[in-house]
Amino acid sequence: MELRQLEYFIAVAEEQSFTKAAARLYVAQPGVSAQIRRLEHELGQELLDRSGRSVRLTEVGAAVLAYARTVIDGIASIRLTVDEFAGLMRGRVSMGVVRSCPALDLPALLANFHKNYPAVEITLSEENSDHLLSDVQNGLLDTAIVALTATTPAGVDLHVFVDEPLVIAVSPDDQLAGEHRVPIDALRGRTLSSLPRGTGIRACLEEACSAAGFEPRVSFEVSDPQMLAQLAIRGLGPALLPSSLAAEYPRDLHAVEVCPPLRGRMALVWRAQGPLSPAARTFINHARTALSEQS
Repeated sequence: MELRQLEYFIAVAEEQSFTKAAARLYVAQPGVSAQIRRLEHELGQELLDRSGRSVRLTEVGAAVLAYARTVIDGIASIRLTVDEFAGLMRGRVSMGVVRSCPALDLPALLANFHKNYPAVEITLSEENSDHLLSDVQNGLLDTAIVALTATTPAGVDLHVFVDEPLVIAVSPDDQLAGEHRVPIDALRGRTLSSLPRGTGIRACLEEACSAAGFEPRVSFEVSDPQMLAQLAIRGLGPALLPSSLAAEYPRDLHAVEVCPPLRGRMALVWRAQGPLSPAARTFINHARTALSEQS
């Protein structure tokens, strides 16, 4: 069994395609197929189901995949640890960030790290919080900046750098504009504006409404919190917003507190179990310090 066979197997499993895996690995597709066939022959079991339009893991393949990743991660950690002791810092760090996070100076965070560790390759992807959390838990990302509900997700460690109240933001002529604090039930049957499913604020809204026994009626769904504020200002229905954002429009928005209180949290997350490369550990420590200074 060779390491490259495991690397090829992991790539095909993740891409669900021999062609895409070959392109990702910068090798010829027949070479990928041949090496995986040799691996299957050595193990005496088929790891991949090639009968459909996309390549799928067999039951055996799904069981083997986790061990293959552990082996490859372990080899990478050995190489990076040796480099670390030799005074070098090399490797790759994969990071994700939630969409629409304008208050965060992520470019400065990344640029400062790159300045100190120019040999470390950093990749950045943008997604909703639920997808980012899943990718961190599954080891596809080293770390991510996500929005959280009150419930701490399983399988990750986290550094919370934003924790503030969420409020119901309404226009001055809305029926709730004269209220200081209302239960979430005040939104029952109302036309609402919200971020898309999978975002932290939307999850907070849905959890609170579910606890009160109803589903939120979201008619205006946008990915930009500033646009949510503008929709509420123009009387198109209440929007659940961070209190700091609602405070940016003191004349145009009335912020109503929610009872029981809801809080919006932003956090840097990384896998709680499994090895982290020296480069990833160094980046996470750098990011925690930078985020604490920005908040």
